[in-house]
Amino acid sequence: MKSFELGRRALLAAVAAVGLLGSATAGEQDALDSIHFLIPGGAGGGWDGTARGTGEALSKAGLVGNATYENMSGGGGGKAIGFLIENADSNHGTLMVNSTPIVIRSLTGVFPHNFRDLTLVAGTIGDYAAIVVNKDSPLNSMADLLAAFDANPSATAIGGGSVPGGMDHLVAAMVMEAAGKDALGVKYIPYDAGGKAMAALLSGEIAALSTGFSEAVDLLNAGEVKIIGVTAPERVSAAPEAMTMKEQGIDTEFVNWRGFFGAPNLPADKVTMYQETIAKMYETPEWEEVRARNGWVNIHNSGEDFLNFLEAQEKAIGDLMKKLGFL
Repeated sequence: MKSFELGRRALLAAVAAVGLLGSATAGEQDALDSIHFLIPGGAGGGWDGTARGTGEALSKAGLVGNATYENMSGGGGGKAIGFLIENADSNHGTLMVNSTPIVIRSLTGVFPHNFRDLTLVAGTIGDYAAIVVNKDSPLNSMADLLAAFDANPSATAIGGGSVPGGMDHLVAAMVMEAAGKDALGVKYIPYDAGGKAMAALLSGEIAALSTGFSEAVDLLNAGEVKIIGVTAPERVSAAPEAMTMKEQGIDTEFVNWRGFFGAPNLPADKVTMYQETIAKMYETPEWEEVRARNGWVNIHNSGEDFLNFLEAQEKAIGDLMKKLGFL
């Protein structure tokens, strides 16, 4: 009888242990049962695509049970940042996507906050910049563009899809400065949409176009442009014939990163959980499918590395914007 009772107790203890293990496992799953993605812009933009693509990969790979999305446009991204800061305690399950503009727009005072006011989770992808010319242009390299600029700066305009002092302008200025030219002497013409900028390139209104690499690849594949320089450290597989700036003696790199931020004072265990989940994502075929479909480059900076990266970019962009008179 005593042995039966001991056996019964052992069985109950084992069941209890299994129950405890089961509840611990369930707790871990509950912690990443869902992620709510806050998107500072409208549907269809780069932020929107990054958040939804990341959520798709995490969900399909079984790393997150459910992904939800909220578009919150306004203030150049400032509305969403302000919302996350003001409602920090109720947004521990939220990740906000952002990119290079959080650096540019905080420097120029478009909004009062900067990346230090948020919890840095991880940089995830990047899109290098490119300088492209019309497929029928006599220019075939950065050396050709620089020679044309030396011969007639005002006739060698570079266009872009962002305002003066915006990203496309800064990339063009950065490249010309690294090539030994006066960035202030570069004639930059802004267009409010990629289609209008492309039309200007085809009509000869501008000699070259400063744009994102993934957009440049789309234009290249459509047979409309030649890519004469990429701001990547080495050639990118999506367009292996396109030379980097460094190969052409122009010592500059630039990447329009995109990544994720949490609310201020996000608990350390939550931060670690998000970072580990994102790290696991890179090993999945589901992520590779999303990445390849969008032409993104994997650039994974987590925690302290992400902070160091952002501070270096802030300094480089800030110095250039001061020189150009935007700060």
